[in-house]
Order: sequence, then C-alpha cells, then structure tokens
Amino acid sequence: MFNKVLIANRGEIAVRIIRACKEMGIKTLAVYSEADREALHTRLADGAICIGPAKSKDSYLNIASLISSMEVADAEAVHPGYGFLAENAGFAEACEKCGIKFIGPTSQVMRLMGNKVEAKKKAEELNVPVLPWSNRALVDEKDAIEISKKIGFPVLIKAASGGGGRGMKLVHTPASLGSAFNMAKMEALSAFGDSEVFIERFCELPRHIEIQIVADEHGNVIHLGERECSIQRRHQKILEESPSMAVDAKLRHKMGEAAVKLAKGIGYTNVGTVEFLLDKNKHFYFMEMNTRVQVEHPVTELVTGVDLVKEQLKIAMGAKLALKQKNVTMTGHSIECRINAEDPKTFVPCPGKITELNIPGGPGVRVDTAIYCGYTVPPHYDNLLAKLVVHAETRLDAIARMTRALEEFHIAGIKTNVQLHLKIMKDHDFIAGKTDIDFLSRWT
Repeated sequence: MFNKVLIANRGEIAVRIIRACKEMGIKTLAVYSEADREALHTRLADGAICIGPAKSKDSYLNIASLISSMEVADAEAVHPGYGFLAENAGFAEACEKCGIKFIGPTSQVMRLMGNKVEAKKKAEELNVPVLPWSNRALVDEKDAIEISKKIGFPVLIKAASGGGGRGMKLVHTPASLGSAFNMAKMEALSAFGDSEVFIERFCELPRHIEIQIVADEHGNVIHLGERECSIQRRHQKILEESPSMAVDAKLRHKMGEAAVKLAKGIGYTNVGTVEFLLDKNKHFYFMEMNTRVQVEHPVTELVTGVDLVKEQLKIAMGAKLALKQKNVTMTGHSIECRINAEDPKTFVPCPGKITELNIPGGPGVRVDTAIYCGYTVPPHYDNLLAKLVVHAETRLDAIARMTRALEEFHIAGIKTNVQLHLKIMKDHDFIAGKTDIDFLSRWT
C-alpha cells in the first residue's frame, strides 16, 4: 500500500485522482503553479507544493521540480493523470531511477508506443490490422511521392510523435504532395520537437473507436469494451460514448482481442487505450496507443462498474487483476460531453471568472470538474471545465438524460460550449447513431 502519492497534474483529473486515493486510504500531495494557487485540487489534497510560475514549461512540465517535490514530501509514487507529462518517457524514466513508482507503464514501453512509426511496426509484427502505410519514416519529397503512388491516393501525412491533428496533411494528388510534406514536417517539429513523418492510406469517413485495456504486472490483460469517439473538432474529441452503435458483440470481441494481443506483445502494464479507425465495411485498423488514463474514461466506468483510477493504483502496488475477461459485462449506455471554456461560435478559449454556477445532478448524472463559483479560469492551460457524464438503460434514454443535464448546467461570467452539445443531442443523425470523424465539420 502506498502511503503518499503525488499528483503531477491539475484540474478535474487531479481532483478525480485525489478522491480515489482518499477512498483507498492513501495520502495525496498536490502540486500547483502560481496561477493555480486557489485551484480546487490544492484544497482537497492532504498537502500542496508550488512548483513554479504559470507557464506549463516552468511548472507542470518541470521534471526536476516534480522529482524534488516527491523527495521532499516522501511520496513513494506519482500519478501523471493525462496531458502534461503523462506520456513522457523521460519523466517515467527519471522516476524509475529515483525509486519512485510511476503509475503507468514502464518508460521503455511508453517510448515505444510514443513513436507512431515504431508503434505501427509493432502492431504489424503482432498481426494487429493497420492501414497500408510507408512502413518507416519518410526521407524526403521524392521518397514520399514514390511511396504514395504505391499506396494509392489520397494519403495522409502524419507526425511520428504527438497527435491532435498537428503535422497531419491530407493529400489527393502527387502535385500537391511536396508542399504538404514540407509543411507537415515543419508543423511536427514546431509542435513536438520531432520532424519525423510517415504516410498511410486515407480512410474515408471512418469512426474513431478505442478499446480500454487493463494490465497488471503479472501478465494478466483484459479489455473493457469500446468507446465511440467520433464527435471531434479539428481532431480533438468533444463527446464520447459507450458502447458504440457501430460495434456488435462479434466485432467487440475481435477488436478487444487485437488490443489485448498488442498489450501483451509489448509487455504493457497499468491502464491504456488502443485506438482504431473503423471503416464503413466494419474493418478496423490500429491507429495508436495512449499509455495513460483517458479523458473519457468515465463512460467505461459507468457501463462496466470498474473504477479505472483505483485499478491503476492497485496495479502499481503490485496487485493482480481481480476481474477476468469472461466476467466483464457492459450494462446500459453512457455519454460524456466535454464542457469547455470557449466561444461557441469561434471556439476561441474564454478564460475568466465564473460568477454563477449550477452543476446538474439527479439519477445517472456524474460531473467531473474542478471549478466552483468565484473560480477564475486561467488562460495558461487546456480550457476543459468539466466532464458531464450520464448513464441510462438505453442510448435514447442516455441522450434524453444528457439533454436534461445540459439544460441544467449554468455557467456565467465566461462563454462555454454547452449549447453546441445541446445541438448535437438534438441532431437527427446523432440520435440515429450515424456519426464519423467528419460529423462536426459538416456543420460549418
């Protein structure tokens, strides 16, 4: 049993982890930047340490400050949450060298799956389906053109490191490939410090389906079904649900088996997510693996009854999985809406002081958040305010419950995307389950 865990994060995920630790009798240590001095996670933790100025690079991304905080406070373990250093192999390695338990996979596994070229190679090696691709990083424009002709246009140029659509370019003809290739490399270098790119065949109007896996340190791996994450804006998810309308029991079994095979093949431990593209013919292809807890983990928790953060802690403390694959069940339907501080028309971030706040409740409604009335949303970080999650017996019931909860959600003083989510809930195609990754782009 851990005595004390440092949470190397902020916002709703820090609050979520603190609550799980408290229920398990584990003391928590929060860290905060100067901009987060009044943040909720600093109040709920058993202790809190300021680790630097507002800018992320000087605080939440400052590995030396985090390691020093753990050593000063005698924390045996660190939970990275998601974002910031959660998938930084260098941070995980630093913790390993200092004898601090990193609550996640090993740095070696994280480094392997953090590079999309190496991850796709490993997936192919393990016979996990992938789209036709360059099989390596591209050398130059000539190399890119030759490979693209073999794969067949249209193609996608993608960054080997990072994600979120940065360094990604769709190319329809050889004539436009050169400029797109150079632009993708520049964007990748600027965003991730790595200009390496590769090419894969473009998959038209796919769904984004991800499989949640849980793996202990004794070789046991299970999956907890799928999440549909196709509602995205500029490759950033804004709504997730489980189960997917496009996945039946047979397909769920096949995708789950592929995810477990990959996890076992790389020696993965703790929780993780294997992400796939699902085409209109129900063929699925490995896209990437997220080596951390996901923003959207609550929908899986609500349909399976498994507390994923507690599972992370138990696994890190050496426990074997108590749940067997044959005992995993998915009950009802869950939807999560990400409530962001942004202008609903321009999507420009909208920091500022929250002057009024009403958080929805009632049966089957969960809100993961770190905001409160009077809280000032800082301009320095991701603009996620809350995750509004519902669970109901059927998908239509879940949509009705989410609609009701969104109508109750009142945040004054700043602009939010609540109205966008209400519009989605009332959309005929969404209600019918006819979604793909271009769903939102067809509205603009």
